[in-house]
Amino acid sequence: MTAPADHDSRMLTALVQLHDALQAAPLPLDVPGTVELRAAREQLIAQLEDYLLPRQMTVAAPLLVVVGGSTGAGKSTLVNSLVGHRVTTPGLLRPTTRSPVLVHHPDDAQWFGQDRLLPGLVRVDHSTDDRSSLQLVAVESVPPGLAILDAPDVDSVEAENRRLAAQLLAAADLWLFVTSAARYSDQVPWQHLKQAADRGTSVAVVLDRTAPDAVPTVAAHLARMLAARGLKDSPLFTVAESTVDADGLLAPTLVADVRAWLVSLAQDPTARSAVVRQTLDGSVRLLAQQAHAIADAVGGQVAAAEDLRSAAATAYAEAERATLAAATDATLLRGEVAGRWRELAGTGELLRSLEGKGGRLRDRIASAVKGTGQQADRVSIAIESAVELLVVDHAEAAATATVAAWRELGTADQVLSAAGAGLGRASSDLRRRVEGEVRAWQQQLTELVRADDPDRATSRYLTHGTRGLSVTVAVAVLAADATDPAASGADLATTLLDGVYGAPHAAQLVARGRADLARRVTGLLADEQRRFSALVDGLAVEADAGRQVRSAARRVDDRRFEQSRADEGAIQP
Repeated sequence: MTAPADHDSRMLTALVQLHDALQAAPLPLDVPGTVELRAAREQLIAQLEDYLLPRQMTVAAPLLVVVGGSTGAGKSTLVNSLVGHRVTTPGLLRPTTRSPVLVHHPDDAQWFGQDRLLPGLVRVDHSTDDRSSLQLVAVESVPPGLAILDAPDVDSVEAENRRLAAQLLAAADLWLFVTSAARYSDQVPWQHLKQAADRGTSVAVVLDRTAPDAVPTVAAHLARMLAARGLKDSPLFTVAESTVDADGLLAPTLVADVRAWLVSLAQDPTARSAVVRQTLDGSVRLLAQQAHAIADAVGGQVAAAEDLRSAAATAYAEAERATLAAATDATLLRGEVAGRWRELAGTGELLRSLEGKGGRLRDRIASAVKGTGQQADRVSIAIESAVELLVVDHAEAAATATVAAWRELGTADQVLSAAGAGLGRASSDLRRRVEGEVRAWQQQLTELVRADDPDRATSRYLTHGTRGLSVTVAVAVLAADATDPAASGADLATTLLDGVYGAPHAAQLVARGRADLARRVTGLLADEQRRFSALVDGLAVEADAGRQVRSAARRVDDRRFEQSRADEGAIQP
């Protein structure tokens, strides 16, 4: 009797949900401790993709024995000797670079397709140096229900070999750890053995290439080391040092015990299932535990992302405040703007036209305004240039300040590196956009002048003078908060507007122009800030992602408990 299929199905669903939750919980920001957690997250995802999901879908698949261990321990020679002929090439030079080799019975070929175990490795039928490939070898000498995978050295001097070895070992139902008298106490293999013990992976050990007279002593010491590290129940086999035959194989008697044990597992469905279930259950248990650390890390990522957003918001809020202040305190009524304005208003024509009273007032206003279009255009262009320079300067300062703040936070180094040096400057098209907005603002002032004529009777006089009056409104806006309007000549603009519209109506006109300029400046700087916000958004750090990981891990634990109860019930008489 076996565990009901619905328990396996529910576990598979829970594992898929945890996989998706982990995928949706990246750790892109350099929060302290994240380097290790990133690696742990990638390992969990790989463990799910390479082993847990495929194995949960096909619990009845052949037992996968991954042969791994120390450099020069004789793994490939052992595999060839167990199979009975050469299926994998021993490395004469170190490091050996080749694809891993999986040997199976021809009748089991369907279990090892691309969509099954280790789906990220491309299936090939020949030896290759491409580590992203998995060479499949079908031989009759391997019993049905068993597959043997020759992995790279766990302590290879080449990092990619070590990474691949770890990946393959994590996909094992049973790890056949091969070592020698010279290498059995090396630290790196024992780190992998500890991980296997923590994960609950079934492990068997082969002490290979050991002089016959040293076998008892070394084997006894090795057994004590295994027991001290939680592997006391792991079978320990010995293969004495010996010469190989012309085909590079050890004598069958030397590997007979190992082969007999593997064949017995293959031929006993109950024993084979017990090994698979032990490894599967241990891997699921550890996976669920480790997922909670990832969930915790997401919280730190969310907080770090908010710090980045806050730093950008602070820098651009200051830029907006400073820009709007300088845009209305007469700061811009200097240099060319001041000179052009004096050309328009400083001749006295605008004021003299207001000196008369009665019915001739409108005629004098009209006379003053007519013929000033060219001068007004020069003032308009100077204002456009001044506002453009003002906005760009403060946008540059905000970008520089934001990048500096992000660097000081120390969590966005990768983001800044990917964005490039241009992030610390204003956008390359900002000048063009500011120019367009200032022109639109001044055009809006012209429309306001036309629309806000308090006495429609004057329209026929002002038909050709709206440009001059709109520039006058612009000057009044740029000095709305000036402490000494006379110093910049802005008092002339106020006097003229009061004379044309009356003081209350003129004040309303200036206020509307000022609000429109502020809206446009705020929009331009908000667009600049969005460059930084978009970078943070692009990291896909979601506040809910940690909760999703935690919930999925709990579901996996619940399903594991259900499955364990079902398995216990299945073996009861």
